Amino acid sequence: LGFVPGMIVLALDLLKGTLATGLAILFLKAPPLVIICGLAAVIGHMFPVFLKFKGGKGAAVGLGVLLAIAPDIFLFTAVFVILIVWATRYVSLGSITGPLLTLALMYFLARPLPYQIVTALVAVLMIIKHIPNIRRLLSGTEHKIGAKENG
Repeated sequence: LGFVPGMIVLALDLLKGTLATGLAILFLKAPPLVIICGLAAVIGHMFPVFLKFKGGKGAAVGLGVLLAIAPDIFLFTAVFVILIVWATRYVSLGSITGPLLTLALMYFLARPLPYQIVTALVAVLMIIKHIPNIRRLLSGTEHKIGAKENG
C-alpha cells in the first residue's frame, strides 16, 4: 500500500507489543507474567482467533515486546534491521535476521534464561512464518522495497 501506510502499521504493531508487555511490567511486576504477556501479544498477532489463525509474521510486535523488556537490545536489533533493509531492500531479510541477532544478544548479554527461551521460541515461530519469503529470497523472486510490481 506504500510507505506511509506501512509505517503506520509498523508503529501500531510495535505499540501493540510494547503496551502489552509494558503494562504487564507496570501492573504485574512478575517476570514470568511479563514474559507470558509479551509472548501472548506475539502469538495473538501471528495466529489471531478472529482471522482463522492467519495473521502477521510477528516481527514488529516482537520488536515492541523487546522494547519493553530490553531497550538496549531493542536499539541494537532495530538499527541492525534498518541497516539490513536499507542495504538489501528486503524487509523479509531484516525480519528473519533480527530475531536471530536478538537471541544472540540475549545469550551473550546474559539476560535471564526465561527471556532467552521465549526469544528462541519467538525466533523459531518468526522464521517458520517467513518460509515462503525464504524460498523467494533463495530463488531471487522476493519483492524489494521500491521495486515495480509486475503486472
